[in-house]
Amino acid sequence: MCQTLHTTTFDPGGFSQYVRLPKINTRLGVFPIPDNMTYEEVSKFAGVLREKGIEKGDRVIIYMPMIPEAVVAMLACARLGAIHSVVFGGFAPNELAIRIDDAKPKVLVTASCGIEFSNIIEYKPLVDEALRISNDPPVNVILLQRPQANASMQAGRDFDWDELMSSANPADPVPVDATDPLYILYTSGTTGLPKGVVRENGGHAVALKYSMKSIFNSNPGEVYWAGSDVGWVVGHSYIVYAPLIHGCATILYEGKPVRTPDAGAFWRVISDHQVNTFFTAPTAFRAVKKEDPEAKLKDQYDISSLRTLFLAGERLDPPTYDWLEGIMNCPVVDHWWQTESGWPMCSNPMGLEPHPVKVGSATFPVPGYDIQVLDDEGQPCEPGTTGNIVVKLPLPPSCFPTLWNDDERFQKSYLSQFPGYYQTGDGGIIDEDGYVFIMGRVDDVINVAGHRLSTGQMEELIGSHNGVAECAVVGIDDELRGQVPVGFAVLKDGVQIGQDDLEKELVAIIRNEIGAVACFRKSAIVKRLPKTRSGKILRKTIRQLAFEEDVPVPATIDDPVILSEIKDAMEACGIGKYSES
Repeated sequence: MCQTLHTTTFDPGGFSQYVRLPKINTRLGVFPIPDNMTYEEVSKFAGVLREKGIEKGDRVIIYMPMIPEAVVAMLACARLGAIHSVVFGGFAPNELAIRIDDAKPKVLVTASCGIEFSNIIEYKPLVDEALRISNDPPVNVILLQRPQANASMQAGRDFDWDELMSSANPADPVPVDATDPLYILYTSGTTGLPKGVVRENGGHAVALKYSMKSIFNSNPGEVYWAGSDVGWVVGHSYIVYAPLIHGCATILYEGKPVRTPDAGAFWRVISDHQVNTFFTAPTAFRAVKKEDPEAKLKDQYDISSLRTLFLAGERLDPPTYDWLEGIMNCPVVDHWWQTESGWPMCSNPMGLEPHPVKVGSATFPVPGYDIQVLDDEGQPCEPGTTGNIVVKLPLPPSCFPTLWNDDERFQKSYLSQFPGYYQTGDGGIIDEDGYVFIMGRVDDVINVAGHRLSTGQMEELIGSHNGVAECAVVGIDDELRGQVPVGFAVLKDGVQIGQDDLEKELVAIIRNEIGAVACFRKSAIVKRLPKTRSGKILRKTIRQLAFEEDVPVPATIDDPVILSEIKDAMEACGIGKYSES
């Protein structure tokens, strides 16, 4: 399902946008949604929240799919000065309960279901279980009944969205200070308690407004599409707030890059809505490339409106960049940022002065960021030397000021290792021309017999193999060398190659390009890679599967069944604890 939100003005007193939502045929069916939705819907739902006791500074959990009401709920919270915390729809009850107990919301807003491919995912049983195990559940639940599933209601606690809206009185916008929190967004860590990133109102709006023209080169009245979800930071920044603040149309897409209904879904939406700027994650296009390697489905659509394609959320590996560069008739721009920043940290500034592309680089630091590379002792690295990517304090507008109710963890996690700098947790280099190359998380750098090697570089090389759609390289513990790299490769559809033959070819590639020092000797063909719902590969979990018996299932994983598939591949290929040696 796909909806377009059109905005004409930005009202700093309450994000009062005009929103139009036409019905869209998804080719899987037509789901009824409102023909017109205006800022009056936002003010009315703000009135609903106010009647349920929500005031400035109160928290509201939003657990919804990619539907217009999710955006309405977010903007209604902003209108009241309340703090919204959006949780990705479909998260497990335990993870939802953890976020409820940390944020302590007065109200939880949800829907009866979400839609993934042709599957109906009922949300209400998940919500009920989360509230049952929560130590501090909200008093009120507001639920939108979707036609695909009818949820049961608990009298006295659960309230119907449509019934409340039918009698609601609009609420006026509540003034807030620039430093008042707008939202809490919990990071998708694979272990431990999630970290609640706090976003302030003022700097956030300023940075997003600046970025829309300077970085994305988007103009008011144009169509901007971020192919993400409101449950992630990209959805907050570039589905909801930035386009509406800037006066662009934004698109809500409840679907996947493939099987909605096919690998031409992105091209179809771009064509149907005359999208000018498109932003998504590299993993989305790797999925498209796997199912449609020659991009034949793209030729069925007119995407001439598309001026620029932006990619972020993970490293844009050169094979994916090369594939996109070969099929697109517009610039393909890699950029890098984090949940903690809320907007790009490195990019090719398409609205200021586009620079020549260096494949694998997110180009230059965005104005406001003093990005440097330090070694483990905190000393500056020479150009071209891999180290820790840091940002010299103070951080620019929009960057998080702290973690929700956890200043100590904020200091320890981000500011203590390199005093005077924000530790991004990413490793990489800055070359002699000032281009920044993000190679991956610092814990993805492996130490092979004293040699620090980047798994990101090895993934580039493996990904260059003609038969490989995507891959992951992780460091496996080794008694002799400390760690050795092991590759996991997903083949392109239609590619026929045996496990042994592919392994020999990949070993040869790594040996030729990096050398025998890499000790790359093992790889496995897998059906798919374990990822978070936002598309990040769970490399730490893959490492754990190699040696541990009881590996916790990450709360953010897209499909837990993948872990069994990886374990089976390890056993078949003699990797980790299954090795004969």
